[in-house]
Amino acid sequence: MAAAYRAYFVDSSALVKRYVRETGTAWVRRLTRHYPSTSIYIARITVVEVTSAIARRRKGTPPLAPSRASSLLRRFRQHLDGRYTVIEITPALLNEAARLANAHTLRAYDAVQLAAALEINRKEQDAGFAAVTLISADQALNDAATVEGLAVDDPNRHS
Repeated sequence: MAAAYRAYFVDSSALVKRYVRETGTAWVRRLTRHYPSTSIYIARITVVEVTSAIARRRKGTPPLAPSRASSLLRRFRQHLDGRYTVIEITPALLNEAARLANAHTLRAYDAVQLAAALEINRKEQDAGFAAVTLISADQALNDAATVEGLAVDDPNRHS
């Protein structure tokens, strides 16, 4: 019996856990493994946000060794070439993000993440597939997504 198709939109706060060990890392790694029956969507801005989050950890406490940061970033770039489906940021998506930022008092990039998740959820459902689940460790984003009708899951609730 084939596994049921599942689709997830993973924001930066969750995806960085795939590469940097913290609460929820094991769960995110399981979720983002390459399975034919699973689609992992990310917004184009996630590339910048994850890169920034890993780079900033070089100055963290404890600091991440530069060689380790380079290795993590290399792995992330490899995953971009086949593991994740990247949602491009269009003018229409930015207009929706502005509406969401205003409606939910979200930070700018969180509003863009939510707009992208809502867009891919509509496309998946229009194609006859199940709803997309937003994976995020950001409570404000999760709250807004819930109000907008998205299913959400927080990696901080998983070990």
